Amino acid sequence: MTDKSNISIIGGTGALGAGLALRWARAGHAVTIGSRDGARASEIAKELSAKAGADITGLENEAAAAKGDIIAVTVPYASHAATLDTIRRHLDGKLLIDVTVPLMPPKVRTVQLPEGGSVAKAVQKALGENVRVVSAFQNVAAAHLADLDHAIDCDVLVCGNDPAARNQVISLANDAGMKAWHAGRIDNSAIAEALTSALIFINGQYKIPGAGIRITGDPAPAES
Repeated sequence: MTDKSNISIIGGTGALGAGLALRWARAGHAVTIGSRDGARASEIAKELSAKAGADITGLENEAAAAKGDIIAVTVPYASHAATLDTIRRHLDGKLLIDVTVPLMPPKVRTVQLPEGGSVAKAVQKALGENVRVVSAFQNVAAAHLADLDHAIDCDVLVCGNDPAARNQVISLANDAGMKAWHAGRIDNSAIAEALTSALIFINGQYKIPGAGIRITGDPAPAES
């Protein structure tokens, strides 16, 4: 396991955020979930704590963002911009993991990337270089994350401008039972964000309960 991290998950009462909270708490990290409704966050946190066998805290989003050293944003795209505006004053100097996919109902099976290329690229531009934005976890099924007995058969693409920040997120992915890969600068987040719509289509077409991706090939040994 990586060194213990202090992680706040904004939107952590949703399926994806709750799944990540379970796995990171079980791995020994200090986890706080955030919601627009602090009382609801506290209630869900108690349920997740019992399931994970580890303490998870629930707070209102802004308080959760202030508490964490690492911030994961797992809110729906429709509320993404408003949520960031609420917490942005608490992000300076921190690592922000953006899990957002620009799904626009009802056409969630069709790729609809935002103007500017991708959600995560726009976030990095808006927040500035003092916030290390990393894009990850868009292609992992929330239901699989929530099932702690389920081995995650899906790789994670990790994009960001800071290689050290990408390394941190790769370690956190490993702690949550996933294999993750450096996938380049934040611009490349467009690949993972777009893939989600294709995977939703594949799930429906082939009746797969949570299709994922795998990177093939074996990395060369690291030079000593």
